[in-house]
Amino acid sequence: MNTEKLPRHIAIILDGNGRYAKKYGLLRQQGHKAGADNVEKVGDLLIERGIPYLTVYAFSTENWKRSEEEVSYLMALLKRYLTKNKVDAMRKGIRIRVIGDRQRLSPELRELIREMEEDTREMKNLNLTVALNYGGRDELIRACRRMREERIPPEKIDEALVSSYLDTADIPDPDLVIRTSGEERISNFLLWQIAYSELYFTDCYWPEFDESELEKALESYSSRQRRFGGREEE
Repeated sequence: MNTEKLPRHIAIILDGNGRYAKKYGLLRQQGHKAGADNVEKVGDLLIERGIPYLTVYAFSTENWKRSEEEVSYLMALLKRYLTKNKVDAMRKGIRIRVIGDRQRLSPELRELIREMEEDTREMKNLNLTVALNYGGRDELIRACRRMREERIPPEKIDEALVSSYLDTADIPDPDLVIRTSGEERISNFLLWQIAYSELYFTDCYWPEFDESELEKALESYSSRQRRFGGREEE
């Protein structure tokens, strides 16, 4: 693998927790717990490789359609994750931030997010972004509303301006998007930001995405020629 062609930013659609649980005869909640634990493991692998940005799709704006029991468990899991992992994140040099619409989240969860972001703000080894109550279309709608509220003249609106109004304004666009569990769609994830990202799909479920699976994804990425809409070299 050409280590000079490693991505700077990897975004992952965490898919397959429920099917992982079914495969091993576990409760669905246990699948989600295994998936949450694996975010930490993969983050460690990226730190080892010097890849500074990781964004994970944890809970979409559409996930509220799931059963009340499952949604309640996922929210509780997020609270435990933020509480439990803050010390580890600071020890490992991981900055954690959350993107998405926070208004539907509980006041307690919003405060935990605020504290986590503030306490890890100066960390440099890995920038971990968690997409929570996030949807690409919702993000663009919120950006448009803010531009309208601030009376931005139409002639001033260009790609750079729109990017500056997105949740990811201070984060580089993903170079590589990975989706686990065999599904091959982006599911309303970072619609603006992944316009020229490389896509990689794997059949393994997210809790099973380990070092060997990461190496396969990186090998695939390093073998590609990114042209950003330009012509292939003769």
